[in-house]
Amino acid sequence: MKVELLSGTGTRQRRAELAALLGDAVAHGARLGFGLPLEAGAADAYWQGVASEVATGGRVLLVALDERGRLVGSAQLLLDERTLGRDRAQVQKVMVKHSCRGRGIGAALMARIEAEARAAGRSLLVLDTTTGASGASVFCRRMGYACAGEITTAAPFLGGRPLGRTSFVKRVPAPVPFPLPSPAAAPPPGVQFGVARAQR
Repeated sequence: MKVELLSGTGTRQRRAELAALLGDAVAHGARLGFGLPLEAGAADAYWQGVASEVATGGRVLLVALDERGRLVGSAQLLLDERTLGRDRAQVQKVMVKHSCRGRGIGAALMARIEAEARAAGRSLLVLDTTTGASGASVFCRRMGYACAGEITTAAPFLGGRPLGRTSFVKRVPAPVPFPLPSPAAAPPPGVQFGVARAQR
C-alpha cells in the first residue's frame, strides 16, 4: 500500500474511483455531509469541485492505493486561508474502503496529512466528525487529536435522534530546518575542556 498526492488533473482522472469510495463510506454509516441514497451525480459533482480546489492550491488530496494500484482510501487537507487562517488547516473526509479497514491505511493517510500540513507551514490541524460515527472519535484520539468540544444538534436527525458534531485539534510541530548539535560529552574525570588562549 502507498499514499500518493493527487493533482487536479489526477483527481479528475480518478473521479469514478473516488465517487465509489465515497459511496462505500456513506453506505457503511459515515455521514461526510451526504445522506442515503447517495446519488451518482452528487458524488461526481463533489469530486469535480475538489479537483478545482486542488488545482488552485486551496486543498490537498491524498489517496491510498493497494498493491494493484486500486484506490482504497483518501484524505483531504483544506488550506484555504480565507476561512482558516495561515496557521491552521482542516482535515476532511478521511475514508477507507470498508473491506480494507484494519490494515493501517487510515493511520498512513493521517501521517501523510501531517507531513503535508508541515510543508504548508501549518501548525494546527482541525477535524470535525459526527459524534460516535463508526469509531471515528476513537480513531482521532488514537492519532493524537484532542477533543475541543461537542455540538449536540449540529448534524441532521437520524432515526429520531439528534446527531452531534465533535471537534478535534492537534498541534503539528514545525520541522527543524537543520539538525541540532548533540550535547557535548562530559570530559573524563580529572580532564577539563576549555578554549585555549594565546599568550601575549
